Amino acid sequence: MKYYTAISTLFMMLSVSLFAQKDGTAPSDTALKGQMVLIHTEFGDMKVLLYDVTPKHRDNFIKLVETGFYDSLLFHRVIKNFMIQGGDPLSKNAPPEQGLGMGDVGYTVPAEFNDTLFHRKGALAAARFGENNPLKNSSGCQFYIVQGQTFQPEQLDMMALQQGVKLSDLKKSTYSTVGGYPPLDNSYTVFGQVIEGLDVIDKIANVQIRPNDHRPLQDVRMKITLIKPEPLIEDMGSKKTKKN
Repeated sequence: MKYYTAISTLFMMLSVSLFAQKDGTAPSDTALKGQMVLIHTEFGDMKVLLYDVTPKHRDNFIKLVETGFYDSLLFHRVIKNFMIQGGDPLSKNAPPEQGLGMGDVGYTVPAEFNDTLFHRKGALAAARFGENNPLKNSSGCQFYIVQGQTFQPEQLDMMALQQGVKLSDLKKSTYSTVGGYPPLDNSYTVFGQVIEGLDVIDKIANVQIRPNDHRPLQDVRMKITLIKPEPLIEDMGSKKTKKN
């Protein structure tokens, strides 16, 4: 059976030390444009920015949110110091014993990799099939939010060497202070960022889970809504009056 996942066995086997996480700062200004959504859970709310530079994922997510697709779905896969995953339509009425992760909407979304968007803490990214998916197309509905961990500079250098990539100074600084999960960069599409409510990720990541499939023992449901932009207040004092 195939499951939409946010990690491969190789990355799960990485041996790293854990360090305390710190609150993050916002992504670069070049990415701070897009629609806001609110992910409501019993543990609190997360305010999420959907990036305009990943329009296919943004538009698909907005479409699903507008139809109420995610309402009452579960965060069905939780791995502490890694991520919380949800969006499986089969999870809405799933009994406690049911395994989850195979539900979809009948289509995938083409990958939209952008080197300025990476798996920092709070990153919103699309889950996908790992097998027989050379183009790394994303699930049409399942997503995950990164909790991750902080890494020492030496650990980051070793991971970069193993993957054959070079980490920018920004990534090194972010992963060593804010935290995240660098092995997933440019393999899973990041299309948003939690800008308020990082503590909610930590709370969900700390719930008790079944060890065989990481499903929380107590259901963690979500409700996602669009945040309407606040209307611009025109500065009446700046208007020039016409002379008669």
